[in-house]
Amino acid sequence: MATIGVEEEYLLLDPVTGVPVPHADKVRMAADLARLTGGHEVQSELLQAQVEVATPVCAGLEEVGGHLLRLRHAVAAGAEAHGCRLAAVATPPLRDARRAVAVTDHARYRAMLAQAPRLVEEQLVMGMHVHVSVPSREAGVRVLNRLRPWLPTLTAMSANSPLWDGRDTGFASWRTVIFSRWPVAGLPPLFRDVEDYEMRVRRLLDCGLISDTGQLYWQARLSERYPTVEVRCPDVQLCADDAVMLAGVVRGLVETALAEADAGTPPPDCAPEFLQAAMWHAARHGLSSTLVDPARATVCRAGDMLCGLLGHIGAALEASGDTREVTSLVHRLLRQGTCADRQRAVLAAAGPRAVVDLIVAESTP
Repeated sequence: MATIGVEEEYLLLDPVTGVPVPHADKVRMAADLARLTGGHEVQSELLQAQVEVATPVCAGLEEVGGHLLRLRHAVAAGAEAHGCRLAAVATPPLRDARRAVAVTDHARYRAMLAQAPRLVEEQLVMGMHVHVSVPSREAGVRVLNRLRPWLPTLTAMSANSPLWDGRDTGFASWRTVIFSRWPVAGLPPLFRDVEDYEMRVRRLLDCGLISDTGQLYWQARLSERYPTVEVRCPDVQLCADDAVMLAGVVRGLVETALAEADAGTPPPDCAPEFLQAAMWHAARHGLSSTLVDPARATVCRAGDMLCGLLGHIGAALEASGDTREVTSLVHRLLRQGTCADRQRAVLAAAGPRAVVDLIVAESTP
């Protein structure tokens, strides 16, 4: 089976006000000094209220889960030592709009701030990135072409960012909307082959439209550091268990795409404007309404789309032994809703400060 790795981005919040606080460097150092991490597993991010963790390469979902719990507790302990709290949420429920969070003092981040100051200021968004190994970059491009129709469904399943400045945005994944404003973002195009992929990236770099391949903010892309496909569309998850099972869905999709490519099955021919609208619809509604099936150009109930997803990746899940875990995630989402639905319910009942308490409590059980 393909190996797997997960990156999660967290937010650091003030325990009294609930707003983001710029303590990332101190928290990262404290987590490393606690000897609960390997020294490179906790990393800085664009803004000083954000921390990123990365698991080692894992063979199975149980291994992924163990590492995510270890890393969450390490960062939470570092946050506690410096008077703040870890929050696994994709946008801050509360924010001090009068005071921008400081940018991390790296040359790359300073250049981004000079390029787009307002975008950087509002880049308080936290995602979950799933790396799945592929045999080659050519195989990776074949996978990307077959993943595209499923990225809106993954976005809907993972929605965990309905609030901004203490109010409901009307979107289940407001992070998706914020991230879409960068020059190269959103759904990846359909590539002819790996040479076409490399040529398009080279053109963007040569023209100075992006400064490095890290600014390829496609929701799925080839990793430049690892022999993997990196799926980037999910919001970070409140609970580590949900993150683990969502990673299982992504690996199932990659394994299925590899099998289809080996069998000579052509990738779905989805019109780009239809696929983009399907992504917007998924970010808007999550699983609370319908979903769009881009491959068939139809609208269906969210439950039917998730059942179709399980059928699509069923053989891959069976081969990896992940069927029970992934199926339980789908059933729970259909019964209880997404993380966005839970935030909204608490907001309606008790206000935004109670949402912060929910997020902090569930991020590190």
